[in-house]
Amino acid sequence: MPISAADLEKAIRAAMPVTYLEIEDTSNGCGENYAVFVVSEAFEGKNTLARHRFINEVLKNEIAQMHAFSQKTLTPAQYEAHLAKQAAS
Repeated sequence: MPISAADLEKAIRAAMPVTYLEIEDTSNGCGENYAVFVVSEAFEGKNTLARHRFINEVLKNEIAQMHAFSQKTLTPAQYEAHLAKQAAS
């Protein structure tokens, strides 16, 4: 059974406070490939590997049903810097 973006959003939001969440189905709608961009204060003090492991644990059942999964995780401060950098270019 394919995974929906709504399933992923529900699991992520239930596990942590979310400042910003973007979920992209990169499989043209079949629900087998997703890319997520998560901004959360829960990532404060954690390195990238720890953040990704956390998301992988939260979504372990969903990821097991996918062909591909990618993620980008930022703290709110990093996200603000990211937005400022985008605005400047």
